[in-house]
Amino acid sequence: MTPLQVIHENNDYIVVNKKAGLISEKSPFEKNTVEDQVFEHLLKNTRKPYVGVAHRLDRVTSGLLIFAKKKSILVELNNLFSSRKVQKTYLAIVSHRPPKNKGSLINFLVKNNPEKRAEILPTKLKDAQDCRLSYQVIDQNEFGYLLEVKPTTGRFHQIRAQLSNIGLPIIGDEKYGSDQDYFPLSICLHAWKLTYEIPGSKELKTFEAPLPKNAFWEFKNI
Repeated sequence: MTPLQVIHENNDYIVVNKKAGLISEKSPFEKNTVEDQVFEHLLKNTRKPYVGVAHRLDRVTSGLLIFAKKKSILVELNNLFSSRKVQKTYLAIVSHRPPKNKGSLINFLVKNNPEKRAEILPTKLKDAQDCRLSYQVIDQNEFGYLLEVKPTTGRFHQIRAQLSNIGLPIIGDEKYGSDQDYFPLSICLHAWKLTYEIPGSKELKTFEAPLPKNAFWEFKNI
């Protein structure tokens, strides 16, 4: 079983760095999920641990996940995420230089359930949802360009589909057009930071997940 990397833990929640290739929550079809790992971790100090799934990452994506240790905290976290009061910052590596060093993407997205992928539409049609993100190039190496990506909506496969739509599929993401090899069940997309305002104060709390340890992620400026 892949060891669990804990970023932060207190009495209310635990923040972990998910490894690409694992699914976020418990499944009858998977023996090793991040939720299973968190449960086993909490079992060391609690007879009947509670694990609440506040949000999820795609199997192929690495990075930050928060799990609640109490039902009341899960409700608070769900409210924070659903009201978009949590700023998610991702890092993505693409093979080609973007047309601009920074920009915003505004599209309409529909979920293609049979193919388990998102489709970007030029105009709003029935069942389409708006999706928005901003990006900027922050570094490059021999494999490609490192983008800092901040979505302002949380749609299915949003970052993957929107970047692919402008000719920038994420390295390793064959589903969205990448022709560059990466590691199995993984793409170069990392949930890097989570920032939110602590309820009842104006203080910001930020968590950060270390980058995957392989040559693709070796950059000088990060």
